[in-house]
Amino acid sequence: MTSTVKLRELAEQFGIATSYVGWDKQDHYASDDTLRRVLASLGVSAGTEAEIDAVLADLPNEPWRRMLPPVLVVVQGEERTFPVHVPHGTAVQVQVCTEDGDVVDVAQRDVWVDPREVDGRLVGRATFAVPDLPLGWHTLHARSDDTEAETTLVVTPARLGTADRLLERRRRGLAAQLYSVRSKRSWGVGDFADLADLAAITASVDGGDFVLVNPVHAGEPEPPLEPSPYLPSSRRFVHPIYLRVENIREAAFLPRKHRKTLEAYAGKFAKSNRKDKRIDRDAAFRAKLDVLGHVFRVPRSPARQAEFDAFRAAGGDALTDFALWCALTEKFGDRSARWETLAATPDAPYVARQRTKLAERIEFHCWLQWLCDEQLAEAQSAARAAGMDVGIVHDLAVGVRPDGADAWTLGDALIRDMTVGAPPDDFNRQGQDWTQPPWHPVRLAELGYRPYRDVVRTALRHAGGLRVDHILGLFRTWWIPEGCTPDQGTYVTYDHEALIGILALEAHRADAVLIGEDLGVFESWVQEYLSRRGIAGTSILWFERDGDDPRPPESYRELCLTSVTTHDLPPTAGFLAGEHITLRSELGLLERDLETEAADAAAERGAVLAVLRERGLLDEVADEQRTVEALHRFVAASPSALIGVSLADAVGERRSQNQPGTTDEYPNWRIPLADEKGRTVLLDDLPGNERFAALLAAVAPAPDPSAADEA
Repeated sequence: MTSTVKLRELAEQFGIATSYVGWDKQDHYASDDTLRRVLASLGVSAGTEAEIDAVLADLPNEPWRRMLPPVLVVVQGEERTFPVHVPHGTAVQVQVCTEDGDVVDVAQRDVWVDPREVDGRLVGRATFAVPDLPLGWHTLHARSDDTEAETTLVVTPARLGTADRLLERRRRGLAAQLYSVRSKRSWGVGDFADLADLAAITASVDGGDFVLVNPVHAGEPEPPLEPSPYLPSSRRFVHPIYLRVENIREAAFLPRKHRKTLEAYAGKFAKSNRKDKRIDRDAAFRAKLDVLGHVFRVPRSPARQAEFDAFRAAGGDALTDFALWCALTEKFGDRSARWETLAATPDAPYVARQRTKLAERIEFHCWLQWLCDEQLAEAQSAARAAGMDVGIVHDLAVGVRPDGADAWTLGDALIRDMTVGAPPDDFNRQGQDWTQPPWHPVRLAELGYRPYRDVVRTALRHAGGLRVDHILGLFRTWWIPEGCTPDQGTYVTYDHEALIGILALEAHRADAVLIGEDLGVFESWVQEYLSRRGIAGTSILWFERDGDDPRPPESYRELCLTSVTTHDLPPTAGFLAGEHITLRSELGLLERDLETEAADAAAERGAVLAVLRERGLLDEVADEQRTVEALHRFVAASPSALIGVSLADAVGERRSQNQPGTTDEYPNWRIPLADEKGRTVLLDDLPGNERFAALLAAVAPAPDPSAADEA
């Protein structure tokens, strides 16, 4: 057997793909260098043939060195056994302590497995069956004569029940980039109060059921800010830039001097909100931090202080460490060398001293998170009060930035010398590098998946639903070695049964729906699996193809969020005009000449519009607005349980929010909402906006004839 063959065998043992089928339906092979570097990042030495042989020979021994598996994630009601390893001939007792404190004995199965000599001792294996347990997070204990161990046991639902509720009737709603949706009271950036109002407005127009917004994860604690909401510092906490300062209860008791400061900022941003230039997050956040610093010093009532204390206690070490990172970031600024020499980890001696010195700033950042939690709860409450049965649907980003809070606090749960991305596809021929460190699949399991659970819980805390960006990453993730281009990466598999199960469990507890963004390159069974577990998929009209032809909407999936466009494409008006092709040409992102790309794109659009005309949804002389409405009526003919309407489409916006494959070449995530003429649209303008009402009406459920007969 050659060293290359052995290397590939070893890689596959660790869930590293040696090849994959790309968007072009062709086989693509990972290089030996990529495989070695990915193995090294997992702590596996594979530089020489001797090292590869040694690892392959020892792999069968690894499970026998553990008394219990690192974690058990099971499906409620399904039979599952697990091994317990003890010195051969030793008796063992196994129990489960449930999260409610009950103790349940675990029965041993009569299964004989030959003992195995490992590290010079004879080890036996006993087989036990997981008992019937309630959904939740439990602890499995094993005790023998002189050894004991425990591991996390998670019982997950076979299917998320909220999916069946979705299938009872069609629901529709808006998709919006919250930062771009400003009102007269915003401070240059849409905020949580704007979110509450947007939900109420959407509910008032033919009974909208949900509002899907971009991730609101935490970013940097002070300017300059990363503009992309999909590249956060932490997914376990929230960005204070979205706070409505005036809605903080203590703001009403500001001293007159500081009250005037607040009013001055409010007046300044009231004027700038009407400008159609790029959103200036830095200016907005700098102003809010100035006033928030004063509000923080306003004494809280005993009741409010008790609420804050309870929030801090519930947040525990995770909240405190996040706040500490924020305080240290303020102290260090961009002097990254000080992180490496003084504060490489949260338990470094220097950091321990700073916990005391920075206590007030730590409290301040904990307080900001409390306010975010409070205003998010108010937004979801307002959505439900307005009549929405889903309400706010939050978005879970794929990962975090490599120099942010989660990367610092979660330690080796993340791989530092790899980044997550996507292989080349039809829209991004060079592939994508999202510059985010991936989860370490082995270490994550050893931690009982708790870091992942905490991410999901935060996103679901005040949500009626959760969209999981690139949910395919819970099955396999495209890893790119540091310094390599995206096409030089390969897939690494994860325990999708565990990750999807935990996702479903946390959504069940939040009584929320789940939507998986399952676009891109994926294996054929993945979408069916997600549907079976009660997770809705995602369909975008332009990506739905039946060979070379547009797919009839009647054949779309039922458990699915279907829409005409997505935030990675231009709004529909711009897409129809081919502006995305022109933009990609200007940015040097096309691999073929402009004329060829433009012609192919026009042909694809023309094929869809031809189908609309055949169905009587569009006439030959329809203007841009009517064409956009016809496209939405087309997708509304699908059986999909959820129909999404982009707010940008609803007001006539043409500019892209994001151009994949770029950073500073295009003002990604900084485009304020505007109409077809480039005039800024404020939240306050929506109730009287005829185009907005007409597009929502285009996807409204048809009247029930039986109701008219009864009347």
